[in-house]
Amino acid sequence: MDSAHVDDVPARYSDFAEFEVRGRTPVYLSWARGIADDPDTSDLIASLPRIKRQPALFFAAARHAGAPETEDYPAFRDFVHEHWPGIEQIALTHSTQTNEAKRCAVLLPFLSLLPGPLSLVEMGASAGLCLYPDRYAYRYTLDGGVTRELTPAIVDSPAAPPVLDCDLRDGVPLPRALPEVVHRGGVDLSPIDPADPDSRDWLRSLVWPGQQAERVPRLDAALDIAAADPPQIIAGDLVEELEASVAACPAGSTPVVFHTAVLGYLEPPARAEFVRRVTELDCVWISVEGVTLLPERRRAGPGVAPSTQGHLRRRRQRSPPGHGARPRRLGPRARPALS
Repeated sequence: MDSAHVDDVPARYSDFAEFEVRGRTPVYLSWARGIADDPDTSDLIASLPRIKRQPALFFAAARHAGAPETEDYPAFRDFVHEHWPGIEQIALTHSTQTNEAKRCAVLLPFLSLLPGPLSLVEMGASAGLCLYPDRYAYRYTLDGGVTRELTPAIVDSPAAPPVLDCDLRDGVPLPRALPEVVHRGGVDLSPIDPADPDSRDWLRSLVWPGQQAERVPRLDAALDIAAADPPQIIAGDLVEELEASVAACPAGSTPVVFHTAVLGYLEPPARAEFVRRVTELDCVWISVEGVTLLPERRRAGPGVAPSTQGHLRRRRQRSPPGHGARPRRLGPRARPALS
């Protein structure tokens, strides 16, 4: 995802169909193509604020309102027009706070290079599920098909931790161990309580059709982990609360500011201000974003994948001793889906 602010609804939904959901979810592919060629429905969506017109949010709102998960676009269109007030209200009061724990499988190769203990600070944290990389199990597939597994040393829940699968490519280092995490914090405009039933229902609505069998059990397991040990998420603007969120990290730990598919929700001036502020802090900064969002960091960072930029900036005052080379690249298959 690049910018989440939508001006041209038909063009955005056409791009969403061809570049984001084709081959991944036939239901959303049908809906997005249909809207791209449907002026009346496009006009309904265009009546929403720019940040609320994004396909992922609109489709989740429609499904949350009861839209059938059908590839029959005319049936979906009829539902939207008949239930527009309810869909509109959901879109206006909710956000695309997709919380995919599997993103930790992308972050872990970076985190494992850092000196612990770590203080994790996530921007756009939602329910904070990416703040628990030490509580999940991992199965990495290397070039040649060899697999390596990592499991938590301590499991606080009677249920087995979710297993996060990820392919490693293009020299991304295999994590050697799970990190020691002493602080889990961050910022979100509307933090989600992982124990709240309504919030959990909304997060399930954000899971794309056809992916529920794999992702919903993982989501529920991660929510249970977060609910048992809630993170310290500040409610507010991530630019304005950045310094406060880092200041909450305990002394003697390595502060790590990270975000995945978040900066597209900021207008360009706010995005630039965030970059200015985070690069002035004594922290590690890990960014996993669309390559068009931080073009200047793309040139400076350790490497880029075709659709996702992976950038790691080390702390100025403290460098990790004895950790060898920096990670060079997040390859096209070195990440799980970030939808």
